[in-house]
Amino acid sequence: MSTASKTITGDGTTVPVSAVPVTAAPVTAVTCLEDRAHIERTVELDLAAGVQRLRLGPVSALAVDRTLHAELTSGHPATVLDVRVVRSWEPRPPRPPADDDSALRHRVHALEEERRTLEQQRDRLRTRLELLGRVATDVLRDIGEGTGFGEAEGPRWARELDRVDAERDTYGERLRTVDARLAGIDTELGEVHRAVYLSEEEPAELVAHVELTVEATAAGRVGLRLSHLTPCALWRPAYRAVLDGGSLTLETEAMVWQRTGEDWSDVRLTLSTARSALATEPPSLGEDRLTLKDRTAAERRTVDVEMREEEIGDLGPLQVLGLPGVDDGGETRVLHAPAPVSVPSDGRAHRVPLSVFSTAASSEYACSPEVSPLVTQVVRFDNRSGHVLLAGPVDLVRGSGFSGRGTLDFTTPGSPVELAFGSRDDHRVVRETEEARDTAGITQRTVVTRTVRLHLSRFSAPGESDDRTVVLRERIPVSEVSAVEVRLRKEGCSPAPDAVDAEGIVRWDVTLPPGGRRTVTLVYEVSASSKVAGI
Repeated sequence: MSTASKTITGDGTTVPVSAVPVTAAPVTAVTCLEDRAHIERTVELDLAAGVQRLRLGPVSALAVDRTLHAELTSGHPATVLDVRVVRSWEPRPPRPPADDDSALRHRVHALEEERRTLEQQRDRLRTRLELLGRVATDVLRDIGEGTGFGEAEGPRWARELDRVDAERDTYGERLRTVDARLAGIDTELGEVHRAVYLSEEEPAELVAHVELTVEATAAGRVGLRLSHLTPCALWRPAYRAVLDGGSLTLETEAMVWQRTGEDWSDVRLTLSTARSALATEPPSLGEDRLTLKDRTAAERRTVDVEMREEEIGDLGPLQVLGLPGVDDGGETRVLHAPAPVSVPSDGRAHRVPLSVFSTAASSEYACSPEVSPLVTQVVRFDNRSGHVLLAGPVDLVRGSGFSGRGTLDFTTPGSPVELAFGSRDDHRVVRETEEARDTAGITQRTVVTRTVRLHLSRFSAPGESDDRTVVLRERIPVSEVSAVEVRLRKEGCSPAPDAVDAEGIVRWDVTLPPGGRRTVTLVYEVSASSKVAGI
């Protein structure tokens, strides 16, 4: 709540702050952070010589006071002495009723709209009657002048006077009807206003202004830039991928929400992944003591092993786990909207285009039956947008139209991108596994033989004649200890794998004709010495 204060003008007089005219300070630039926004306003001021206080706004009542900064941008000899945000509770301005408002407020709005229409109609009728009065005066003057010259056109004069009098009577009657209806509306509107006052209390609205104290040595025009942080604003990346044969078009957009209390109209929008709310102090260091102890005889005789799931990582920034918001690879990223943007303060999502590029793309049909029995179309292309692609949802579009929604991972400029374009309903994969355990007589090694069979089938529509290659991927364990060995039995695999990488991923490129079926068999052995426990 603001307190009463005085304003010192250039001539030394003092006036209340409430009497100082308010200078509009619209938003001109916005930097939308991950969970708030940095607002910038630019305004031109006419300063008088001396110390004076200016009132700018209105601004959002959510403005963070400690971040408010004022800077004069021109070379005028003036200095900012003080700047602050002053808030006050004021009655809300009239606005159209919402759907959940009462019937009284809807009636008030209907009566005010009808009164506005009738007032416009009354003004038009009064203008028409004034014109008809001038026409009657012209006719009477014509009669007087004609009579003086000895002209006698009685029938024509009588006909014109009758026509003018008839129109004046008609429009006069309409004007009396409109005046009567306006009087009735004023009476009814007064009764409805009293009913609203007695039955409903309109809450006041918190309005904020910026009070600026400036000292100028000479009168003149000066530019001012105001900036501050405001909560209740955020953004997230979104994409739209259009696949057309061997070409892919990727549109980068920003979904912007804001409910700061003021609209952003034609502003320069900057999008940043900075998290200004996080603490910047490094964590405190604590002691981490390591102790050594001798193994027992039982521990020397036994090697405990266990199976562990491990995600295969690629080169690039490490993914930040458990942190909500935008995945920026641990480094602040900044994107710019290419054109001015308007975002109303309605709390809804608004799409802001950022960039678009087209590039060549390769496509393959891939399946990892251990993870999912679906055959997925995977598209690979390079990031040619010129900026990083932040992790976010992707609307997938291909020849038949919108086909679903996927997810795009964090990608640096120029790096390869993999994007799944949904599964194929005309393919089916069934996975079967068998396991056999045996112990060698001499070495007492435990040998576990696992057999995986993949049954792949294709259901083709009439008229299809092309072959389709499906990339199947299975995995075999990778041993980290010398006491456990993993061996792929290529003589038992049918067909032989096309590739086996260091992470244990086995790959087959299976070609299926229309309506074709194939069975792929994978056999591998896991052998461990007698000291190993856990296999």
